[in-house]
Amino acid sequence: MDYQTLAMTVADGVAEIRFTRPDLLNRFDMPAHIEFAAALEAVSHRVPEIRALVLSAEGRAFSAGGDFDEMLEAHASNVVRADMVKYAKAVFHGLVDLHIPVVSAIQGAAIGLGATIATLSDIVVAWKGAKIADTHVNVGLAAGDGGIISWSQSIGINRAKRYLLTGDIITGEQAYQWGLVTELVETPEEVAPRARDMAARIAAMAPGGTTGTKRAFARITNLIAAQALSAGLEYEMDAMASPDLPATIEKLRAK
Repeated sequence: MDYQTLAMTVADGVAEIRFTRPDLLNRFDMPAHIEFAAALEAVSHRVPEIRALVLSAEGRAFSAGGDFDEMLEAHASNVVRADMVKYAKAVFHGLVDLHIPVVSAIQGAAIGLGATIATLSDIVVAWKGAKIADTHVNVGLAAGDGGIISWSQSIGINRAKRYLLTGDIITGEQAYQWGLVTELVETPEEVAPRARDMAARIAAMAPGGTTGTKRAFARITNLIAAQALSAGLEYEMDAMASPDLPATIEKLRAK
């Protein structure tokens, strides 16, 4: 596939999906959703040749999350909202159900869906000064794309409520102290190399152990997802259709 929003490489048993639109802060519009879901599927078809996956990004943001213009399109169209739900589920299950460990590399801001993707990974490497937040509520949307699941599993439901109900930003260092991040580095430049080193360690192990362990963890996540993912996306799409959404986006753009 000729990707426009990302690049994918494979070497020595490790695949890397790298978001390549730094000028757009690697935001997730529909083309990015479609390509990321397709890239995850492509990786899944090459297991066990591929034994670990790294998610990284170019520029100063891992991903700034959703796209305002697309949200306004979704506000006006139930067809667009249906596509959003379809690809949100494809991305969630593409990460969780992938039989190999996923290592994310947060070298900069991971916001909204960007934070969800990063924290759904099995190992999360981050720069200590990175900004991490699920800001759905700031746009007037429910945090329905899986952040409720990944944050609750990582830092506990009460602390997850605190940050997903306010959209407040935390640093990579705070996230490491709480368990949302698992590997902390001093500079943005160290993030991707550390993530690749972790993935290479895993790729060098016998695959039966690592894939079996990943699949067992995935069963826990999917049990939670069965209770919350579809409902959360339904609530998010209800909010997307709210008459308040255009004015909220206009205020955010004015800032």
